[in-house]
Order: sequence, then C-alpha cells, then structure tokens
Amino acid sequence: MATDMADTPAVQESSHECANSENESAKDENETVQTGETETLSKRQRKRLLKNQQWEEQRELRKQKRKERKQQKKLERQAQAEDGVEWTGKKRLRRSAEPSSLRLVIDCSFDNLMVLKDVKKLHKQIQRCYAENRRTLHPVQFYLTSHGGQLKQVMDEINKGWVNWKDVHFKLDAFDEILKKEDLVYLTSDSPNVLQELDEAKAYVIGGLVDHNHHKGITFDRAQELGIAHAQLPLGSFVKMNSRKVLAVNHVFEIILAFLEKRDWQEAFFTVLPQRKGAVPVGQENKLGEGNDEEDSDEDSDTEHPISEKRTDLKDQSESKQEEHKPVLIQSDSSERNTA
Repeated sequence: MATDMADTPAVQESSHECANSENESAKDENETVQTGETETLSKRQRKRLLKNQQWEEQRELRKQKRKERKQQKKLERQAQAEDGVEWTGKKRLRRSAEPSSLRLVIDCSFDNLMVLKDVKKLHKQIQRCYAENRRTLHPVQFYLTSHGGQLKQVMDEINKGWVNWKDVHFKLDAFDEILKKEDLVYLTSDSPNVLQELDEAKAYVIGGLVDHNHHKGITFDRAQELGIAHAQLPLGSFVKMNSRKVLAVNHVFEIILAFLEKRDWQEAFFTVLPQRKGAVPVGQENKLGEGNDEEDSDEDSDTEHPISEKRTDLKDQSESKQEEHKPVLIQSDSSERNTA
C-alpha cells in the first residue's frame, strides 16, 4: 500500500508533464502558423498596415482637433473685432479689394469644335482665371456664357466645387443674349483694331477655344456676324517675341487684370507672359532670348513663370534656360498669327 501511494504522485506528475507538453506543442504550432502568415508580409507592408491602423484609431482625435482649431480662430476673430483690430485673413483682404465694373466674358460656345482632351485644358485655364480674379486688387465681373456640353460635364466630374464659386456668372445662354451688343468687344487677334485703353463700362469677350489653330478666324467671324465691336491686345506695340504669339485664355484674362492694377500695358504684358516665350520690350530686339518656335501644343500653362517686373536687367535673357514645355491654351483660334 505504501508503495502504491508513493507511486501515485509520480503518475500524476507524469500526466501533467504530458499535458503541458501537448499544450506547448499546440502553442508552438499556432505560433508557427502565425509566423508563417506574417512572413508573407514584408517589413514595409507590416509598417504600412500598422500605420493605417493607427490612422484609423486616431480619426476621432483628428476630427476633434480640427473643431478646436476652428473654434479658436473664431474666438480670435471675435476678440480682434471687439478690440477694433482689423483681421488680416484672406476674406478680409478680398473684401478690401476695389471691384471693377469691367466685365470679362469667356465665350464657351465652341464646345463642339473641341475634343475632350482640349476641353479639359480649357477647364484648367478657367480655373486659373477664377483664382486670379479672386486675389486681384480690382476683380472684374466674370462671366462664363454658353456654359454646357462637354465643359460642364468635365467640371461636374473633375471639380464639383465649381457650383460654389463666388463672383462668377454661369450662363447657359450666349453672351450676346444676356449683354447689350453696344457694350460688347470681342478680343480676337484677327481684328485690325488695336486696343489702347480699357473701358470699364464695356464687356470684353475672350474666345474659349482650344483647337490648335484648326479654325482660323472663327472668333473674328463670330464678332462680325453678330455686328459687335472687336479688337486685339496691343502686344506688338510693347513686346517682341521670337516665338509665335500664342496667348492662352488665362494669359489674356490675367493681362487685363494686371492692366487694371498697373495702368501700363508693358508692365501688364511682362508680368503675365511666360518666360519661355523669350519676350523683350520693343526696341531691345537684339536681346531676344531663345523662345520656343515649335508648334504650340495648347497645353496647360498654369505653372509657367511670368516675365516678372522684378527682372530689370534683360541682358541675361538670352542665357536663361528655356522653361520646361508646358501646355498653353490659345486666346483665339488664330492667336499664333496675332500681330497685336
């Protein structure tokens, strides 16, 4: 009996050891499986997964912080208003601008003459016009007429926020149906009339067409058919370029904005025109830079650096590198033949 009693703990001990051994084996198998799964992910993928998890976990915290910052700014504005201190935020700067009564119209009635790619380029130029008009000291009355078709579809798909744009008149009708004909001046490079001054009682029309010069003279013909005034910008009177005189829609728009501020055509041109065109003031033709004489691609020119008024010495113009070729939209169908 004593022997049996003595053997019992040993048997129990052995059973426990076997059970522990089985548990450890199962644990090892699980770890092996888990390890096998994680081994399929690279170190970078595991980091990315962890980062995404942390991002999701902190979503509410970020939301709360945004609310707090917004509330803080609101309180600061209220405090400044009570103290009589003028708030220097963007909205206050915009309100302090002196709007011009001049109307600038982009005629979008050429929608059916453009392929989708060119319609998208026109959309980018219109975005640039809107942005520049919002920040200028003398914003104009901005109109988009014949607004529909492919252009509206592109804007709906790419930039749904356009419906919230401020200070822009979106019109489905043609410009001559909503504005008085005696107030209209179509800006076209084919016009024999050279614009010398801007009449702020007028509405100046820019042809919203990107067609790589396939429809020469179409904007000039449109003005004549409607029996309205037409003119070209005085480009040739102030600027010499060794590249073709192609002006994007936003270039024309911005030149007019610059003229309203500076009241000087030459300053307006050299503030806006892209550097790659190698333009110099009239009388300094020997200092022409290396412009782009190749066929214009009508691509976007949003990031072009203008020939800024800061460059007072033009003698280094010929040594400056040609800007990377970027898309440019034309002012009108035949703007490369612009003699302005």
